[in-house]
Amino acid sequence: MKLHIETVGNGLDLALLHGWGMHGGVWDGVRGTLARRFRLHLVDLPGYGASAAVASGTLESMARSVAAALPDHVHLCGWSLGGQVALEMALLFPEKIARLVLVATTPCFTVRDDWPWAVPREVLLDFAAALETDYEGTLKRFLALQARGDDEVKMVLKRLRDGLFAKGRPDAEALRAGLAILLESDLREQAALIETPTLLLHGERDLLTPPGAARWLAERMPAARLEVVAGAAHAPFLSHPEAFTEIVSGFLHE
Repeated sequence: MKLHIETVGNGLDLALLHGWGMHGGVWDGVRGTLARRFRLHLVDLPGYGASAAVASGTLESMARSVAAALPDHVHLCGWSLGGQVALEMALLFPEKIARLVLVATTPCFTVRDDWPWAVPREVLLDFAAALETDYEGTLKRFLALQARGDDEVKMVLKRLRDGLFAKGRPDAEALRAGLAILLESDLREQAALIETPTLLLHGERDLLTPPGAARWLAERMPAARLEVVAGAAHAPFLSHPEAFTEIVSGFLHE
């Protein structure tokens, strides 16, 4: 299966992976600045944007599809669900990735007995049930959860909503599979195996993937460091684009 990837700019290869329900256009606010510093690969994950869905929408199948479509020694930046895909790629194909940037990324999205930095499982189950009866409303409610708490909540929510269907409606089965990944995936045991130099970039006010998850990863991944963006929630590249591009560029050009 061939993924839709838009490539722009010049410099080191940098691939950007979006989150659940969105597409590669979500990066438009930082695209121009980054394209002056990198050769960007704006990926539509399987079933989103202009990419066809895969037969099996597992985290591993998504990671394999993305890895096959990207150049070797690529810098990889994943946001939210895209961050989990990036983590899985780093486990499966460590030689493929030069450096890793994980934005608002957690190894485990749902609360467990030993994992408080997450959303209650019931919240995602409600989204999964609502998706079957109110496709558009469910997506928009999820966007509201991503923006909540941000200094620029109204602006972030408007940009997310304006871009939601800019490249068509995401495949319903891909949305179901993505929610299943968020519900069930738990990469905590494997985190210590990732030796790729990693930047964990997190919003101070992220309610969907709280900063405690990033601090936990920073303590366990051998080559990881954490940068927290003050006043940002789940989408710091939308609310604080200048800080985001400077932090990412500085890390990737070290």
